[in-house]
Amino acid sequence: MPINSTKILFLMMLISGVLISLCANSWMGAWMGLEINLLSFIPLLSSNKNMFTTEASLKYFLIQAVASSCLLFLILLKTNLNEMFYLTMISDINNLIMIPLLMKIACAPFHWWLPSVVEGLSWINCFIILTIQKIAPMMLISYMLNNSMMIQLIIIFSAFMGAIGGLNQVSLRKILSFSSINHIGWMLAIMIMGTNLWLMYFTIYMINIISIVFLSMLTNMSYISQTFNTFNSKKIIKFMLFISMLSLGGLPPLLGFFPKWIAIYFMAQNLMILTSTILIMSSLLTLYYYMRIMYTTLMITNSEIIWITTYGSKMKYMKIISFSLYLLILGMLVCSLIITMY
Repeated sequence: MPINSTKILFLMMLISGVLISLCANSWMGAWMGLEINLLSFIPLLSSNKNMFTTEASLKYFLIQAVASSCLLFLILLKTNLNEMFYLTMISDINNLIMIPLLMKIACAPFHWWLPSVVEGLSWINCFIILTIQKIAPMMLISYMLNNSMMIQLIIIFSAFMGAIGGLNQVSLRKILSFSSINHIGWMLAIMIMGTNLWLMYFTIYMINIISIVFLSMLTNMSYISQTFNTFNSKKIIKFMLFISMLSLGGLPPLLGFFPKWIAIYFMAQNLMILTSTILIMSSLLTLYYYMRIMYTTLMITNSEIIWITTYGSKMKYMKIISFSLYLLILGMLVCSLIITMY
């Protein structure tokens, strides 16, 4: 397969836009990094193989352009207010600035664009939009997040919408998008207590998404119905895909359970009992629709269980299977070390 040098250039620009936002020492510099990141991601969405990519890229561009223009307006407003008036408490302005950033990461109630956009993208672009595109806005949100009633309502609403929205979905991409909305609620709740904790949560979330995306690309699956008879002769691929999904849902003792365990511990210490209870209940709902996929697939099958048939097929798929397995097992060891440190 020939290397597309243009897409490599845009991918490097995308990463550089994220780094500019992370390293900026002013709001204007952070806004410029977000714009570079946006304008370099739009060409990556285009593809001749999928007819829905044009619609998805247009939706993504319009939403991100509206959020960026609102962010620029609020940044200028905050600068003028600081120059004209001496304000010691500017938490209301900070909450306003967070609204376009929350729209950029598809946090509820600004989440409605993400499932329709993700549905028309390839798996690689789904991985980028669910992980890399969230790094810079979430880091900017962590600079000014405070424990206010507005933030608590956004956390609760994100947890509920991410859990309930995925119950009636049959597309794996939409299920991952609603799960991402639920995980944003968890990360915002952890972000109130400390920056390092949400970075750990986001890293483990990214590891789970990598495993699911690569295995879905390998099996070429997009809908739940395709999991019934896909790769029945190589059950271990399906098995690793379902283990990664259950890990993303937070089933103990898998990798995705450990950051939620740490989050619940710190929320209990900070007396966030109601918020932690709602997050736990919503996490059970997300775990339910992952277990629904696994249950129906393992029960409705028409072939005997053959794990690996031939030596050639074993060598072909063992690298990706081993990669996913190493991520899950080594991740559990790292989380165990982190828990002992705390």
